[in-house]
Amino acid sequence: MTQFTKPLPSAASLLQRRAFLKQAGALGAAGVLGGGTALTAMAAAPSRIALPFDNGERELVAYPQKRPLILLTARPPQLETPFSIFDDGEITPNDAFFVRYHWSGIPTAIDLQDYRLNVGGNVAKPLALTLDELKQLGEAVEVVAVNQCSGNSRGLLTPRVNGGQLGNGAMGNARWTGIPLRKVLEHAGIKAGSVQISFNGLDTPPLGDGPDFVKALSVDQAMDGEVMLAWQMNGADLPMLNGYPLRLVVPGHYGTYWVKHLSDITVLDHPFEGFWMNPAYRVPDNAGASTAPGVAPAKTVPISRFNVRSFITNLADGAQVHSGRPLEVRGIAFDGGYGITEVAFSADGGRSWQSARLGKDLGRYSFRRWSIAFTPTRKGAHELKVRAVNRIGQSQPIDPLWNPAGYMRNVVESTHIVAV
Repeated sequence: MTQFTKPLPSAASLLQRRAFLKQAGALGAAGVLGGGTALTAMAAAPSRIALPFDNGERELVAYPQKRPLILLTARPPQLETPFSIFDDGEITPNDAFFVRYHWSGIPTAIDLQDYRLNVGGNVAKPLALTLDELKQLGEAVEVVAVNQCSGNSRGLLTPRVNGGQLGNGAMGNARWTGIPLRKVLEHAGIKAGSVQISFNGLDTPPLGDGPDFVKALSVDQAMDGEVMLAWQMNGADLPMLNGYPLRLVVPGHYGTYWVKHLSDITVLDHPFEGFWMNPAYRVPDNAGASTAPGVAPAKTVPISRFNVRSFITNLADGAQVHSGRPLEVRGIAFDGGYGITEVAFSADGGRSWQSARLGKDLGRYSFRRWSIAFTPTRKGAHELKVRAVNRIGQSQPIDPLWNPAGYMRNVVESTHIVAV
């Protein structure tokens, strides 16, 4: 069950807090998010943060099982990780991990005695598995993998586009524990002629008239042995807001495929054409997944793998440092699964580059830490840049690319500092 291991902050009202704590202690085998059906952010004294774009001021709020995170919307909850957290290490703590939902009809209590994972469609043996039965189908495996929202960094695009105006914090890296999806599909027996597999969770449209959030993968990808049904995150049960008790983990692919509160797997003998596959979550069908601003793409394809990204994590834009004093610049890099092999650093706005030192390799789907020594030799402004390269030579564009949905930003980012 979902456990609360530290006191919750003060609630907006004493009655709400008491109701929440009463339910959290009483349900036993159930995972609990909030009192009753209401989902209430809890914060003793909400503070604010300014993201680096127009209208970027946001509130920091603490939901159950979460430290204060950046609030984008409350219904449904969309929470961004404060970027400074990524400097603490390669692994993003569970209570700091970002949250993304599409509909406000999300589960707030799940009793494992009632929970079932249903596997059906074009299979020889339909299944209705408890979580314990699922765990008995094969040996548990682990993978360290980044989960990143398709619209991560959307707020930084110029010109602006519709959608959640996010900074760079709609991502996180965790150690996921579960069973390969392939084991479950083999147990059910995929019939000949199967083409795709769809995935649905317990979250629903609030009024029942919106398109249910259902995603699909090809049979080949679903059977690759890497796609996982995960019940643990960093050695603990999944937080409720990150998909308790079970979620799909699709390493190297954008979070839109990582279906939370997974309840139904359906094997299909035809391509799935639900709203969240078409027209939603599609990008221009070209090498840069981009178009000129204001130009509609001629053809689109479903968004899939991450491109290459890298960030400086220990220096914020506008930071002051001491001239003539050495400092360490450090950060993270990742890609869609080929693995980061090089990170280059520039202290002069990209005119010259130096190789940074790579940190421990936690796997090809993980954040890769990097660091480099830098001494500002003069006072004044410095423009720092970082650029990563993966194992097949893919890197990052110097100039930002644009598409109508604001997906897949991966420009070489700049951090401006001042030496005093």
